[in-house]
Amino acid sequence: MSKVGSLMDLGRRSMQNSQLGLRTVAHNIANRSTEGYSRQRVDFVHSQPVGSQGKRVGTGAQVSALESVRNDYLEKQIEKETQKLGMHQSEADGMARIEQIYNEQQNKGLNRFVSEFFNAFRELANSPESLPIRTLVKEKAVALSEDFGRIHNQLRDVQKDLDYQIKTEVEEINAMTQEIAALNEEISMVELQDQTANDERDRRNLLLKKLGEKVNIKYAENDEGIVTVMMGSTGILVSGYDSYKLTAREGTGDSVVRQGNVEVLLHPTKHGAPVNMTKQITRGKIGGALHIRDNVIENLLQKNDKLAFTIANEVNKAHIQGVDRYSKSGILFFDLMPEQQDAAAKIRVNETVQIDPGRISAGYQPGSPGDNRVAHRIAAIQYSELFEGGANIDEYYNSMVGEVAVETKQANMRHEHHDKIVQQLGNIRESISGVSLDEETTKMIELQKAFDASARVIRTADELLDTVLNIKRY
Repeated sequence: MSKVGSLMDLGRRSMQNSQLGLRTVAHNIANRSTEGYSRQRVDFVHSQPVGSQGKRVGTGAQVSALESVRNDYLEKQIEKETQKLGMHQSEADGMARIEQIYNEQQNKGLNRFVSEFFNAFRELANSPESLPIRTLVKEKAVALSEDFGRIHNQLRDVQKDLDYQIKTEVEEINAMTQEIAALNEEISMVELQDQTANDERDRRNLLLKKLGEKVNIKYAENDEGIVTVMMGSTGILVSGYDSYKLTAREGTGDSVVRQGNVEVLLHPTKHGAPVNMTKQITRGKIGGALHIRDNVIENLLQKNDKLAFTIANEVNKAHIQGVDRYSKSGILFFDLMPEQQDAAAKIRVNETVQIDPGRISAGYQPGSPGDNRVAHRIAAIQYSELFEGGANIDEYYNSMVGEVAVETKQANMRHEHHDKIVQQLGNIRESISGVSLDEETTKMIELQKAFDASARVIRTADELLDTVLNIKRY
């Protein structure tokens, strides 16, 4: 009787094993399109055999583990490459915006405004007594100053857009770190009961990848399954069951960023002073945005300011030494700018010149209508060696445009390169951890047949038991 009963028990356990396998297969199929999901499998081992009639008789199989199929080293490699991809994507997007500002094919371009301005003085040198040509000089000067302002304002607009992007990314980071801390608690509680938190671990791994896409992080897991996440070299975002908030605020100009630009702060305590983390963010989308904003655009703003400041100063020095159409002493052609910073935004044609173009100087000698020496001198400024390395105005501006073109091309190449790397790693992960519908269907049919066979074992054991119980009738 006991041996017949053990046969029935073996069939029952076998049915339970098949049922668990079928549930796992169904779970895999249901999560075929779930981002970050790792295929799960049931590992079976044989049960402890028992002695019977001097033999070791098997007692079937039992579940040893329900585990996710994943390669932890590959997951970390994907997370690291995702940080670089996020940075290069942000850089490529930012450089595309900047390139449009300096697009000489679609826009008239600052270089043409500069040439037209100095060409107007060349025309004035040919007709130094002409009031209409003086009016032309004034109009070209106004157009030049406006285009300097256009470039300055558009570069600052890109910076503001990047600031908005940083604020949005910071809010998303805070939501992710809160969820990671909550998952730490869930995983710890589940695995303390000697169970596997496969789905929770998949979700946490996905969040760590998405977090790395936004900012450079490092993380480590302890024996209890809890991860600690660090941003940069000193900023702790998640520790145990706690997460620490980031905020983005406008800088005051006395810190690491230009006044008005956003800086990223970490709040390690609720009431303590926040820690400025801006300089520690070097990768991810925020790292790329900060690089474009604080390095590339700031460099272009400084060069644009230097060009505007140099043109205004050089023209003023020559213009003030001459005499106007009324034989009066020359005045400043552009408003005086005491410093180079934001010169492109501040350059303006002297209001007196705008009201009366007759105040524009063409020569040095009063009462000499044909004197054109000042106009010639100002026209010659365009090709004077005013910058480092003996560069003139045209060469200096062309070098700026060239730098933008080179940086844009390199940013696009880096983005494409790392995009392919991440795709390749993703394909490898999919081959290891992804769900194959064909494979799962085959497994489902196999488990179904095993379930049917186990049911038949129970039915056979039941028939044997019935036979034993009815022996006395025969």
